[in-house]
Amino acid sequence: MSRNLADPLVSQPAPEKAAEAPPIPAAPPPPGRSIVLVGMPGAGKSAVGRRLAARLGLPFLDADTEIENAAGLTVAEIFARYGEAHFRDGERRVIARIAAGPPVVLATGGGAYVDPRTRRALREAGAVTLWIRADIPVLKRRIAGRSNRPLFIGRDPEEVLRGLMAARYPFYAEADLAIDCGEDTPEVTTVRAERAITGWQRPARLPVALSTNPYEVVVGSGLLARAGGLLSPHLPTRRVAVVSDAIVHALHGATLRAGLEEGGFDIRAEVTVPPGEGSKRMEMLEEVLEQVLAAGADRGTTIIALGGGVVGDLAGFAAAVALRGLPFVQIPTTLLAQVDSSVGGKTGVNLRAGKNLAGAFHQPRIVLADTGALGTLPARELRAGWGEVAKHGLLQGPLWEWCEACGPAAMAGDPEALRHAVLESCRLKAGVVVEDEFETAKDGGRALLNLGHTFAHALEAECGYDGTLLHGEAVAVGLGLAAALSARLGHCAQEWPGRVMEHLAAVGLPARISDLPRVFSAEALIGRMRKDKKVRDGAMRFVLLRGAGQAFTTADVPPEAVEALLRDEGAA
Repeated sequence: MSRNLADPLVSQPAPEKAAEAPPIPAAPPPPGRSIVLVGMPGAGKSAVGRRLAARLGLPFLDADTEIENAAGLTVAEIFARYGEAHFRDGERRVIARIAAGPPVVLATGGGAYVDPRTRRALREAGAVTLWIRADIPVLKRRIAGRSNRPLFIGRDPEEVLRGLMAARYPFYAEADLAIDCGEDTPEVTTVRAERAITGWQRPARLPVALSTNPYEVVVGSGLLARAGGLLSPHLPTRRVAVVSDAIVHALHGATLRAGLEEGGFDIRAEVTVPPGEGSKRMEMLEEVLEQVLAAGADRGTTIIALGGGVVGDLAGFAAAVALRGLPFVQIPTTLLAQVDSSVGGKTGVNLRAGKNLAGAFHQPRIVLADTGALGTLPARELRAGWGEVAKHGLLQGPLWEWCEACGPAAMAGDPEALRHAVLESCRLKAGVVVEDEFETAKDGGRALLNLGHTFAHALEAECGYDGTLLHGEAVAVGLGLAAALSARLGHCAQEWPGRVMEHLAAVGLPARISDLPRVFSAEALIGRMRKDKKVRDGAMRFVLLRGAGQAFTTADVPPEAVEALLRDEGAA
């Protein structure tokens, strides 16, 4: 007697024994995670799945077999009797139920992963999804003579396969991992799958839980190559325009393009700007807007910022004003952008009067912080990013002690240290942004993120944004000055200025004005600070410290104390 497929019973038989020699012991996957294989008919999901399950010591299940057992009908009979929609609904229920249970290796039907509810159920269950790819000649040969595939009955197999690839590949791209099997035997593909799974680390996802337009910061390695699958659930369409600088585009543009195209994205434009702070100006904003709109961007087109803080600020401002607002994605490739500017929605350009004086709050739909991209940074750029990490450490408290202990290792390129720095910096910033999205708090709030920045922005402006002083380097000097000013005014212990400057010097950053390669006028710097956007009623405002984790904002700072500090620290 057949059962109703809408409420299938799911059995979990013992794992099938592999046909070859006894399996080599392998490291099991993380506890509690099922391995779910997705891909086209004929990709070898069942053959690889059985072998993989044996190697990992997990039960193996085939979704089609489970559906047939539950319904008392073959897949072909279900299609013929009830139609594809009924089959897909039952398939989704079966897969969701299996994924919510004990860990297994599960081979799914070719169309299963196309259903957004199935993909969501697998994500929520924490399953690891693996896409097995094969080209048309391999698939065509493997499905030849199989009569249990309803989509191929009475039709040209190659034509069907091409159509299925076009329709399904953008969804397969959302899988956690992908491997190519080609002409390989199932045994070889199984070994490749095992290595991919056991060597994989799930990207961290940090929520920026704003009351309106919440989004995630995704932190991990290899995200550029998976951009299409990672972005598609968060965007209104698969139409995008990419804005980058010439250096970053040469390094990472092809990887991003391939990742987007694999996810079925239509890249309307790839706009590049000259690298450096000089591109954050109104003339460049206009040029970006002209190119994006000339390429046919509409209100469903997302602008992607690929690069550092300059590109993120410029592209974000373009997204905020183009057609009165376009969706926006941040893909930061520098440490400074990953830990700071990509999160929070601040966008803008510089004016002659000062930094970031024209801009808008425009939150991204998602931030992809690919820590693998940090390996291409020049050493000076990597160090400059640490200026913001150190700032976050001083704001958070325990993170500062970690910075002192692990900063040198991070600056030597240690991937785990860099990942931790990005993750914890984003965690801190996300929490602050949620509490004070538009920087309207009278005291504290988002303004605390400007620790050291009143000094830093003045130094940058005096340099004319010509590249002789990077933003993170200016922030580092600003942190030392903020700590020194705090101590002079009696807010913190006298040890703090030395402690902050010692750490900055240990990671290769300038710690005081006298460390910089040019002379600054104290009078000119104070003039710049009086034009800072944080000035209220003519009074300069500073973020000062009582200790790590104890920052506060104040306007109660005598100008003569600031001038004396600047002169003592090396200003003329």
